[in-house]
Amino acid sequence: MHSVRWRAVENATLRDAHARLGPIICLGPEEVSVNCVRGGIREVYAGGFEKASSARGGYNWYAFFSNYRGVDNMFSMGCNKAHSLRKRMISNIYSKSVVTKSPVLLAQTTTIMYDRFLPYLETAYRKDAGVLNIYTLLSAATMDIVTGYIFGLKASSNLIDKADQLVWFLDLYNSRRSYNFWPQEFPVFSSFVEKWLGYKFTPAFVSEANEEIESWTARMCEGAGLVVAQGVVEPADTPVVYQQLYTALAKEAKNSDVEEVELASLLASEVLDHLAAGFDTSGITLTYAVYELSKHEAIQTRLQSELRTLTPPLVPSSTPALPDPKAIDALPLLHAVIWETLRLHSAIPGPQPRFTPPQGCRLGPEEDLYYVPGGVRVSASAGLLHANEEVYEHAYAWRPERWLELEQLDEEKRKDMESRWFWAFGSGGRMCVGSHLAVYQMKYIVAALYSNYSTSFLDNTGIEQIDSYTAPPKSDKLMIRLEKLPRVSVVD
Repeated sequence: MHSVRWRAVENATLRDAHARLGPIICLGPEEVSVNCVRGGIREVYAGGFEKASSARGGYNWYAFFSNYRGVDNMFSMGCNKAHSLRKRMISNIYSKSVVTKSPVLLAQTTTIMYDRFLPYLETAYRKDAGVLNIYTLLSAATMDIVTGYIFGLKASSNLIDKADQLVWFLDLYNSRRSYNFWPQEFPVFSSFVEKWLGYKFTPAFVSEANEEIESWTARMCEGAGLVVAQGVVEPADTPVVYQQLYTALAKEAKNSDVEEVELASLLASEVLDHLAAGFDTSGITLTYAVYELSKHEAIQTRLQSELRTLTPPLVPSSTPALPDPKAIDALPLLHAVIWETLRLHSAIPGPQPRFTPPQGCRLGPEEDLYYVPGGVRVSASAGLLHANEEVYEHAYAWRPERWLELEQLDEEKRKDMESRWFWAFGSGGRMCVGSHLAVYQMKYIVAALYSNYSTSFLDNTGIEQIDSYTAPPKSDKLMIRLEKLPRVSVVD
């Protein structure tokens, strides 16, 4: 398996292995892969298996995702108890009820859609004949919305308008992608070799890129802090996540004598994880939504017809009013397009490791249970769960209509498709805390794009997803052409 990971063919290898050998596979002396709900993800993830292994000296595969020289965030924490305490600080502001009703988020999204995103598309249409790399634009849009909610617009990114900064950030972010293996799989060994033999498995520019991204995030934290200190601010400038997280961490720090410098690092590490995960996964998903809609013109046309039912329509002449978030969320075909893209093109198709408890456990279908000792690495992955033909017929085809046909299915089949096997955001206590914000921004971005334009692709070379934990297109691009739709008149 180490060789498989080193050669970057892990997802393909696991897919083939499960197809041949069934839902529970022993990958090595201390590693198991599961690809089932009962006896699999239900026991491991809903059952609260830890991310760190007490049997392996506390080895935590996710420690690699800590920031600022080892400062943990929710995602990198190995212990469920510590994660639960941190999650309680912010879970309410990421809940669906808060996200969809937030006047602050709506004000931020309004500004980004009408003052940045749609003008960018208009400029590309007029100056470049509608030709653009939609992957970079979607990455910019998702970053601006996520950092807007975290830091407020005044302190957040504006990558849509600042092309140089967008190129700078994406170059830094993507340059590190091929150098995860040694520090993640062999952290102790790679540290030993670097310290005593002076050999680094990762080039110096990877550390430099990490430091630049961390400095950029720290500056946004400082900007948000200044906004909070001013008192009354415009709604769009309210740093929702920063403000709540700072208040909660400061209270915790006071009780445990944590210094201000440590508090700043804790806060920065947490929000850096939020913005990185929030922009990257949503940008990937949106890119594949545009790719599939460009391939399936009939579905694209149906989606445009559905979007015309919005009041007000999401067109420049409607500024500054966006359709209500609940109205956007209730559009059945838009929802189906997003859900089917999340299913077929999982932004994170790679395994999500956990470790079996010290006493061991039993995994597998009820008729074929296996005893697994304690301290064994056990993983499932969305890329495999979403390819189950018994749950998703024609699993490797992009068919949004499957989500429109749910009412015709029996209750058990619906539950299998919608929740048990649908794993785009994980499951259990450590599932993605920002899932509702991700869906919110993706639906608004798709609605804004297809309310105003049709898309077709000019060059889809390298559109295949890389075989990795996170899976963007191999080429980091999708070149499309925009065609403007007839203008929709807005009636007062």
